[in-house]
Amino acid sequence: MKQPTHPPYRSALFALIRQQPLRYAWAQALWISIWTMPVIIGLVTAQFFDGLVDDIATSAVVGIVAATFAYAAGRSVVIFLGMRNHGSMLFRGSARIRRNLLDRIYEMPGADPLDETPGEIVSRFRDDVEHLLEPFDLSVDLTGSAVSGTVSVAILWFIDPVITVAILIPVLAVGVVANRTGGLVRRYRTEARETTEAITGFLGETFGATQSIKVAGAEDDILGRFTELNEVRRTKMVRDRTLTAVLEAVFRNTVNIGTGLVLLLAAGRLVAGSEAGITVGEFTLIVFLLGLITEAAYFWGIFVARTKQGAVSFARLIDTLDGAPWQRLFAPNDLELDEMPADRGTSHKAPAPFEVFELKDVSYHYPGTSFGIDDIDLRVEAGEFVVVTGRIGSGKTTLLRSALGLLPIEKGELWWNDERVDDPPAFMVPPRVAYTPQVPRLFSMSLLENLVLGDDIDDEELDESIHIATMTRDIETMPEGLETMIGPRGVRLSGGQVQRSASARMLSRRPQLLVLDDVSSALDVETEQLLWNRLFSARAGVAALVVSHRQVAMNRADRVVVMEDGRIAAVGTAARLKKTSDTFRAIWEGTSTSSSRG
Repeated sequence: MKQPTHPPYRSALFALIRQQPLRYAWAQALWISIWTMPVIIGLVTAQFFDGLVDDIATSAVVGIVAATFAYAAGRSVVIFLGMRNHGSMLFRGSARIRRNLLDRIYEMPGADPLDETPGEIVSRFRDDVEHLLEPFDLSVDLTGSAVSGTVSVAILWFIDPVITVAILIPVLAVGVVANRTGGLVRRYRTEARETTEAITGFLGETFGATQSIKVAGAEDDILGRFTELNEVRRTKMVRDRTLTAVLEAVFRNTVNIGTGLVLLLAAGRLVAGSEAGITVGEFTLIVFLLGLITEAAYFWGIFVARTKQGAVSFARLIDTLDGAPWQRLFAPNDLELDEMPADRGTSHKAPAPFEVFELKDVSYHYPGTSFGIDDIDLRVEAGEFVVVTGRIGSGKTTLLRSALGLLPIEKGELWWNDERVDDPPAFMVPPRVAYTPQVPRLFSMSLLENLVLGDDIDDEELDESIHIATMTRDIETMPEGLETMIGPRGVRLSGGQVQRSASARMLSRRPQLLVLDDVSSALDVETEQLLWNRLFSARAGVAALVVSHRQVAMNRADRVVVMEDGRIAAVGTAARLKKTSDTFRAIWEGTSTSSSRG
């Protein structure tokens, strides 16, 4: 993965503000009001206590009390508006980032889009996006508390400059502590996020390899490794959370201790009397405004710490973009929050009859290696059954992925019905093409939901696809039929059931060209024979490009393509190749050996 230069966190903060300038400005106005309005009640309270000392009229006291209740009601309304706007702003910000991340992932080569495991990516989508927005969330509180703190300092300066200077000492102390611990905060947060990512990635891989773990009897080893990873995560997370809690306590207690010292100083001046010191009302005002000033200091310290942690998440999200500019995280997009999204179900009506699909001089090599495919010329016509075979690592899967646009070809062209395909990833999809990989992906949903994937597929079409894929009898034995929950990645199904479920999903799209990568690897010979018979009986005219080593598939094929070291070594019928190709004879006889090519 490319390692882009990571910009400072302020770039993310300004980008988040530019996403919603009006909503952010409204949030600032509301929260400045929420934080500053208490200054008014402080002034009213001071007048009240001074009035008690001066024995003012009862009507004036009643007026002050009434004004206090009116203030409380008004501030409650402003807080409601602020929370409503703030929640909407944060949700839109996080949703837009997650949407842009997902869009970027879909743009990457489908066969190898990410270096990270799905579990690690989920951790970034969930946690890192939240941590990225925390300083943005706090910024309105920081501004509001800073304004109220500044106003409070100005008022206190007119009451007593000495007390005001004393108040600012703990504020400065908080700033020093926050800046001096920034590097430690960033390092601890990075380690905590990496260990969390390791755990989620390990869980994802474990669920994806349940069958292999059981076959190898490795349950105890897996549990042991899981325990080790959890212990490492526990240590790193406790250290990160402890540092955060300690800093919050230091910030809070520093200002609290400072508050106590200031109150002692102010009390001494109160004893001196109004002529030499301060009045009772001024003393109450100092006590009241002191809380606003210390809150401003506390929020400053927390904001600095959260910014260091947010920078870690910002860098991790940039890495997920895999070389795309960091601004892509904040690109405008339609979140469709005001109404239900339009139905985007795939249309299964073919745009035009299929005639021929061609690969012309296609080459692809995996980054940093010489492994891949070279100079591939291949033609598949309507109704043809073409089998690609070869030794392990000869480039069969790479050929299929390049043909589907799942890997970005380095040279050559793809042609469909004698027209060049300019955007293979977008073009080579249902209803033109459907693909079943060597290891199909199923989701932790019902079998029915896995087959339709949100598309509107009628019952007759679905039943036919299930029948062709030889899944009917299996479904009849399931406790809830198609509504049976199949577990994470289909762990409740056998390997053959997973393959046939994926085949049924592919067939239900009624594609013109079927592409299957070693679908027979999890099927017995009789089941595979039945699948091909049903397929070509029910879907006349459909073409198939299939990777297989099975004699039943190669015997049925119109043409067999033999791959060797990333190139096409021979093409012909099985009968002809048994006479002309040593590689094919070795495969046919089951004596194929491994090759070093990827």
